[in-house]
Amino acid sequence: MLISIPNLLNPEQLTEIRQILDSTDWQDGRLTVGTQAATVKRNRQLPEGSESLAHIRAIVTQALGNSALFFSAALPLKLLPPFVNRYEGDENYYGNHIDNAMRSHPKGGFVRADLSATLFFSEPDEYDGGELVIEDTFGTQRIKLQAGSMVLYPGSSVHQVTPVTKGCRLASFMFIQSMIRSDANRRILFEMDTAISALRQRHGESDELVRLTGSYHNLLRAWADS
Repeated sequence: MLISIPNLLNPEQLTEIRQILDSTDWQDGRLTVGTQAATVKRNRQLPEGSESLAHIRAIVTQALGNSALFFSAALPLKLLPPFVNRYEGDENYYGNHIDNAMRSHPKGGFVRADLSATLFFSEPDEYDGGELVIEDTFGTQRIKLQAGSMVLYPGSSVHQVTPVTKGCRLASFMFIQSMIRSDANRRILFEMDTAISALRQRHGESDELVRLTGSYHNLLRAWADS
């Protein structure tokens, strides 16, 4: 399942992040990936432990916590603190790869990467190329969203960032362990939750809607890890 979450960041949050990124240091992006990914990755990232990264992580994490669409689509159990990357010049692409299944958390333990996400900080007209290309059962999708918007997709997908041939692409990427390990089951729950919300807005509460909501929660109860 691939879900776009428009305007995850409000204009003030986006402006604050861009101001931070205008004056910060970067490191080689290959320092944070496995052996296979390092052979096809050419970008820059904010270093772990930097004040800039900590500040941006706080803004993004707050925005995720306020997004009902993110919660419904991801049903998050654990979130690996978001990373921030930069594509421009000679360090301008990330070839085909699949994200590692298990990611080490900075505070200890691991996060299972059921879902991956990219949150765009640059507007599409600020750079040429730099599309996020995702291949999965839903076909091949080419993603280049407005600044402040995010795409959420299965961590098992083959994906790449095409070369940025002009300008600079700034984004955050992150990994989520869902309460629902199965992508198929997560999709069923998301579609049910979306339908329930639409019916409630259109018709208000009813006995039938109460029962349908109960079915949603019973499936969540049966499938969820916590």
